[in-house]
Amino acid sequence: MALTDGDKAAVVNLWSKISGQTEAIGNEALQRLFTGFPQTKTYFKHYDLSPNSAQVRAHGARVLGAVGEATKYLDNLSEGLSKLSDLHAYNLRVDPENFKLLSHCFLVVLAVHFPAEFTPQVQAAWDKYLVAISTVLTSKYR
Repeated sequence: MALTDGDKAAVVNLWSKISGQTEAIGNEALQRLFTGFPQTKTYFKHYDLSPNSAQVRAHGARVLGAVGEATKYLDNLSEGLSKLSDLHAYNLRVDPENFKLLSHCFLVVLAVHFPAEFTPQVQAAWDKYLVAISTVLTSKYR
């Protein structure tokens, strides 16, 4: 499912508002993930998973940083996310289903933080974008 020019514009536009809040938004998305889908905690046994922990905040910022970096590669996400795809497939071996779960949590957080901007069209664009990212991240799984 390719992103249209309108989708790309919607992603980049909302990203410009998200980019200054990556730690807070990333933390909130991960907290929702861990609360709603506790099985995802298994990949973070070495983390302090309490609300607002420094480790979760930092990881949330890294995750959103990667989402933001990918906006530079909207026409070739495979190239832009190749190293991250390798890491998740060969080293971390994260269950691919977890990308869908985190994407869902991220969409909820965006809807809460940007209610005026998060129109149905923007939600659809971001959903397609996150699916595309998830597809790339799981493309090297065997």
